[in-house]
Amino acid sequence: MESSKNSLIPSFLYSSSSSPRSVLLDQVLNSNSNAAFQSPNLEKNSPSPTMASRKNFLIASPTEPGKGIEMYSRDFYAACTVGGILSCGLTHMAVTPLDLVKCNMQIDPAKYKSISSGFGILLKEQGVRGFFRGWVPTLLGYSAQGACKFGFYEFFKKYYSDLAGPEFAAKYKTLIYLAGSASAEVIADVALCPFEAVKVRVQTQPGFARGMSDGFPKFVKSEGYGGLYKGLAPLWGRQIPYTMMKFASFETIVEMIYKYAIPNPKHECSKGLQLGVSFAGGYVAGVFCAIVSHPADNLVSFLNNAKGATVGDAVKKIGMVGLFTRGLPLRIVMIGTLTGAQWGLYDAFKVFVGLPTTGGVTPAPAAKA
Repeated sequence: MESSKNSLIPSFLYSSSSSPRSVLLDQVLNSNSNAAFQSPNLEKNSPSPTMASRKNFLIASPTEPGKGIEMYSRDFYAACTVGGILSCGLTHMAVTPLDLVKCNMQIDPAKYKSISSGFGILLKEQGVRGFFRGWVPTLLGYSAQGACKFGFYEFFKKYYSDLAGPEFAAKYKTLIYLAGSASAEVIADVALCPFEAVKVRVQTQPGFARGMSDGFPKFVKSEGYGGLYKGLAPLWGRQIPYTMMKFASFETIVEMIYKYAIPNPKHECSKGLQLGVSFAGGYVAGVFCAIVSHPADNLVSFLNNAKGATVGDAVKKIGMVGLFTRGLPLRIVMIGTLTGAQWGLYDAFKVFVGLPTTGGVTPAPAAKA
């Protein structure tokens, strides 16, 4: 059973205790040991400071006793990247029917007047299969976005924390969450944008294409490769505030849950309870995300559907009130569920490979000399 379970995870996600990197880590730890700890009063069989320090570097894997993933190593970021692919790609694909109705409500509100009527019209005109039109560009696009979003968020969060130093990182942790998530999303949207353009065109123009395989060349033939990135600026306008709210509010909400709603410290809670907290925190964060990013979402849908349209055309056609309200209730339900499921899947994968769940512990400031 153990060997079959290990085969599901790429071997590079684990660092062997006998690997060159682990040997180098041992040498570094041994060289940094303070001579003061080598007192003759210490018993030979007592744990050494080196071994105590090593526990802070390696996290035990549930499938490989004695081995683990080194925090903030290449394997750590690789694991976070794989978790991001699974969490974003699978969840966005699962809610394709909701996304399809939302996009059509945004493009043609006279025809798609409500959620129920929207589903009814699509079922009548396109059948059950029509609800999953555009699922391939959705899966590919949001898998690429999730890989960059979660992988680079973990990288930038660590990078900005190191720049600030332990004391300021603890004091201004929310700013670090915001900066790290914004930086990651800038990169993630470059990966998502071409797939999003094809997805919207396939979903809102019946007969344009069946999916990604024929929709991509048709789109390029019609608008050129530059047309694939026509919606990048509105996509940044939608996704960057969304992601900043998604990560910063999630980290804050989870920390508050562990502080005020759960009597035991996080490390004493079961993994099941921790994953439940991740889902709950993600769902609440998703509601805030939907409200903040909804106007830009309307712009993205309009621009990718109308050839040669501008932001001014979209505002004139939809109206300022419509930008904030059209399709919002459905998007709150969709994004709340989506975000909760994403954090649940992401942290479940981290637990599976032996990493701790995200958030819930306030960074401690550095001790003053």
